[in-house]
Amino acid sequence: MPGNPNEIKLVNNAMSNATRRNIMNFLSSGDKSTEEIGGKVGKTMLDFHLKLLQQASLIEIEEGAVKLSEYGKNFLKDKEEKGTDKTADLSKVKPVEVTEVRQLLPCIADSSKFRVIANMAPPLGGALKVLEPLFPRGRYSDKINALIIQKGEVITTVYGAGKVTMTMIKNEGEAREALDNLRSTINEAIAKGVAPAPREKVRVEPMELYKYLPQTNCGKCGDQSCYTFAIKLMSGEASLDKCTPLTEPKYALNQEHLQVLTAYI
Repeated sequence: MPGNPNEIKLVNNAMSNATRRNIMNFLSSGDKSTEEIGGKVGKTMLDFHLKLLQQASLIEIEEGAVKLSEYGKNFLKDKEEKGTDKTADLSKVKPVEVTEVRQLLPCIADSSKFRVIANMAPPLGGALKVLEPLFPRGRYSDKINALIIQKGEVITTVYGAGKVTMTMIKNEGEAREALDNLRSTINEAIAKGVAPAPREKVRVEPMELYKYLPQTNCGKCGDQSCYTFAIKLMSGEASLDKCTPLTEPKYALNQEHLQVLTAYI
């Protein structure tokens, strides 16, 4: 069973990726063929994901059959036991209202669209983490205490303190409609008292990451092409900060989208 620092590092790296976590959860119901696993999580880089899980001693592969190792079974069991007392309770959370749309500013990346700043009250604080499963492309950030939601080009960030920001909005009418839908979704969950169980996020593919990279193939990240860099982002071999052109103002929106997408990997 992994125990020394290097082995623990292998396990942490293997389980840092959503696809590999999905593979582990899929195997918890029994042994599977590589074809079955590919049908469940996608065949993109499947061999690579299985190799990392095998190197971490979490799975065993024999003649095309994949199964959890004893350590893998114990690892999942330990994770499940640690999470059993974390009930998504919303019974004490009060319904929210959008109290005002304070600012409508031109977007940096596209001056024909707007960045909206609004207020939501009462502030939701830590309840935002419980609400994350309501949104297929939503993630909660402990670092900034905010729920970040992506829908098409629009990125909405709901902060625990009550502020709401939205990017790439066409006009104030669209902003108010989107905010009203957000309020309704949150209040429906609050009325039930318990948020829905976490659901599998939309899978992110390398081409989707590539779409928001500069596509200049400048090589500043150390890779020959932006697509190669996108593949390394998917596998966890590279981090977004290696793409220095993204810090240029013209790529501000691209960087914001990529930060959201890489959170699902």
